[in-house]
Amino acid sequence: MIKEDIRYEDGSVFEGMTSVSAVINSKNSDRRILELYYDADKEQKLSRALSYLRHRAEEQGFKIIKTDAEELDRMTVGSSHGGVAALCTGRTIPALTGGDIVENGFYVYIEGIEDPYNFGYALRSLYAAGAEAVILPERNWMSAAGVVCRSSAGASELMKLYACPDGLAGIFKAKGYKIYAADTENASSVYDTDLRLPLLLVVGGEKRGITKAMLQSADGIIKIDYGRDFPAALSAASAAAVLGFEVMRQNRKMK
Repeated sequence: MIKEDIRYEDGSVFEGMTSVSAVINSKNSDRRILELYYDADKEQKLSRALSYLRHRAEEQGFKIIKTDAEELDRMTVGSSHGGVAALCTGRTIPALTGGDIVENGFYVYIEGIEDPYNFGYALRSLYAAGAEAVILPERNWMSAAGVVCRSSAGASELMKLYACPDGLAGIFKAKGYKIYAADTENASSVYDTDLRLPLLLVVGGEKRGITKAMLQSADGIIKIDYGRDFPAALSAASAAAVLGFEVMRQNRKMK
């Protein structure tokens, strides 16, 4: 647990081929690999991956360094690095402007997620569901970018991310977007709500939820129906998955 707390403070280490490949291939992030480390004892097992990485290293200018399992374990959070880890630069997350918003798109604003893994799982679901971009509040988990990337299966680096500007709701409404926020009070079922694009979906964490100001700016409040009487809220990641794929379902004939 102490090790993970330390890693939360430094998001520069990305572990495993999925995360490393996402950094290499992202067209939506300016993050770059500085140094890539691999376990010398796994060189034969990693031969195909290393061939690919050496080719990309020539293109992108990062160093490839041979090391051992002990050093990789010291650098990384978990045990899922598979013999590969990378030291990376930071990433610029620009503030959203009206010019960034595409016509007839699907955007998500995430508020109040308390855990970097949950945050990563939410990004994974929203990327898979086809969200154009995710908008983040000032307090977010991209400071733990390596953890987020691993839990999102690389989606955090592949996804467009924006910082929330002042007047977010007004910017989207000026572009003709509907805004729906996920909450429980005075809410309509997500399955009975018209979620056709263009749409801004607002999802909050299970503890802090969505701010009152954002709820008041929404065109409607939606909730996820349960199959039985159950008082607990879904995790933000689970809610993002259900809501994101319902948006995809309602708009699948428009793609």
